[in-house]
Amino acid sequence: MTGSTDVPEDPRDRLAGAIPRLRAFAISLARDVTQADDLVQDTILKAWSNMDKFDPRTNLDAWLFTILRNTFYSALRKTRREVQDTDGVHAAALAEKPAHDSRLAFKDFQRAFDMLSPEHREVLILVGASGFSCEEAAEMMGVAIGTVKSRASRARKRLAEILHLAEGENLFSGTDGPTQAVVLRAASGAR
Repeated sequence: MTGSTDVPEDPRDRLAGAIPRLRAFAISLARDVTQADDLVQDTILKAWSNMDKFDPRTNLDAWLFTILRNTFYSALRKTRREVQDTDGVHAAALAEKPAHDSRLAFKDFQRAFDMLSPEHREVLILVGASGFSCEEAAEMMGVAIGTVKSRASRARKRLAEILHLAEGENLFSGTDGPTQAVVLRAASGAR
């Protein structure tokens, strides 16, 4: 009989901790909080029921992000011919006086980010905001590393153009690190 200290941790125990990161990624892809929450729920259910396919020596987050991404694009392909759901259209049109300049800058960033293609938003979230390496992002997206680097570079350049950023210009002061990282890298043209 062996001691219980040799029992490896069940990856299912770590699923709840990944939900905030999955939700942020889902919102960036779906652009709708309700749809994103459904996407995260589908991802967790698929991961739970397919846990036997997960290799515990690999990155659980990368595996979950891949499931989420594949679920999103599968659903997108199925609904290409459907009429776009208009939930949130009226709420987005409501005007609110900003509390300070960084809030205005964030709204500008959000509008510019929304103008990017899904592929460009995806790569900026994975590499810029979520901190995955280009290699990890390439594996999750099912593309070559060069494709990730190229998409990231083009996305950052396009974002900087939309925001009319000069080289080295800091759009945000007092904003969270991931958002600042994406914007600053866009302005500098870093790869």
